[in-house]
Amino acid sequence: MQVTVTNADGLKRELKIQVPAQDLESKLGAKLEEMKGQVRLKGFRPGKVPVSHLRKTFGKQIMGEVIQETVGESSQKAIQDEALRPAFQPSIDLEGEIQDVIDGKADLTFKVSFEVIPSFEIADFSKVTLERLTAEVSDADVDEALKRLAENQKNFEPRAEGAKAEKGDLLTLDFVGKIDGEAFEGGSAEDANLEIGSGRFIPGFEDQLVGAAVGDEVEVKVTFPADYGAEHLAGKDAVFEVKVKEVKAPAEVKVDDEFAKRFGIESLEKLREALTEQMKSDFARMSRQHLKRAMLDKLDELHDFELPPTMVEQEFNQIWHQFEHELQHQNKTLADLDEPEEEVRAEYRKIAERRVRLGLVLAEVGEKNSITVTEQELNQALAERARQFPGQERQLYQFFQQNPQAIQELRAPIFEDKVVDFIAELATVTDKVVSREELFTDPDADEHDHDHHHHHDHDHDHDHDHDHDHGDEKPKKAAPKKAAAKKSSAKKKED
Repeated sequence: MQVTVTNADGLKRELKIQVPAQDLESKLGAKLEEMKGQVRLKGFRPGKVPVSHLRKTFGKQIMGEVIQETVGESSQKAIQDEALRPAFQPSIDLEGEIQDVIDGKADLTFKVSFEVIPSFEIADFSKVTLERLTAEVSDADVDEALKRLAENQKNFEPRAEGAKAEKGDLLTLDFVGKIDGEAFEGGSAEDANLEIGSGRFIPGFEDQLVGAAVGDEVEVKVTFPADYGAEHLAGKDAVFEVKVKEVKAPAEVKVDDEFAKRFGIESLEKLREALTEQMKSDFARMSRQHLKRAMLDKLDELHDFELPPTMVEQEFNQIWHQFEHELQHQNKTLADLDEPEEEVRAEYRKIAERRVRLGLVLAEVGEKNSITVTEQELNQALAERARQFPGQERQLYQFFQQNPQAIQELRAPIFEDKVVDFIAELATVTDKVVSREELFTDPDADEHDHDHHHHHDHDHDHDHDHDHDHGDEKPKKAAPKKAAAKKSSAKKKED
């Protein structure tokens, strides 16, 4: 095998590989000899089929397999011998007439093209200073959590005959929605429950039912939002003919030991303790999220190196595809954006570059420090995922067994968190006590939802865990205004 580097421009590499025809012939002969003892052909005793006959019958087919195997093996060996690290799966271009190669008349010659992972210096993390936001769980926080639990457990009791509905009451309604006097599909319901002030119905609907009593027929006039999920209703004026069938007021829920027993906890004191521990866990999670975001920002700031163009392009295309999908889901187009498309594209490209850069940095830190994901950690993550799909655990396990990429998506966040923890141990981390509100301000609030749990594979030999998931700023003006969730009749889509 002869290997020639024909291009080494920046991160691009191109290798020309030539395998002599006699080498292919030797491999073909070995395969035919192996077949001799296995193949069964009419007119020949087992194991007695002449190699010449096998060559005539199966030669071209087997040579095709030999060529395919040789291309894979020789390209991998050439890359290893040249000490190169491809950033993605190399592309193969055969030269000459493949039929001549199959017939043994020509050497196998092909080019291997790819981009390499750049070499760069990892920052000295001992000189990195990070701030970790923390907050204490107070009695007031626990009281508020108990109040929310009580609100979720509240009961409703019928109001006195003729009593008028107030905000917070639960109404049972029949209604028919009409546009231009014509009832529209999905605009009618019977025995619908509505809690006034819940915001489940479109804006303006619930307010007009305050003051209604059982038996009242109310004409509710509303305008569907311009960004309403159903395009044929968006921006339209509608009239709902509503009949009030029942009015119930919220009954006070007493928070005591009996209340705690609703949740399988023996006393109110024990419930408070359980809530405190859960909130401490939530506080710690948010504290870590802030630290992680600060760390990723710092890593991005400290590393500047050439990025594999194709890797950036693939990342950008995936982000842009998701963005277009979101626009379509909201019944919007690129023309509805707050800034020109080219500016939005430029901002998203910066996000793609950040992702690739951070992915490469985290991968390099993990590789240099032998950080890996264990089978036990993977199994634990898989078990946690399975718990999210009760009754479908078996199918989920089968899916992951049959889809290596799905396993990579489980491995990626685990690997990233382990690298983040490793860096945090080396860096100088100072705690800053903040309010609960500040702690629970999402550090990734300026991101699109799809910025999370997105992964790369930077090492196609799979020697290391090079898949990552990290937050990125989104263009602040790029996203269209959020459309309301698609609604059925006057109702919003329920959670």
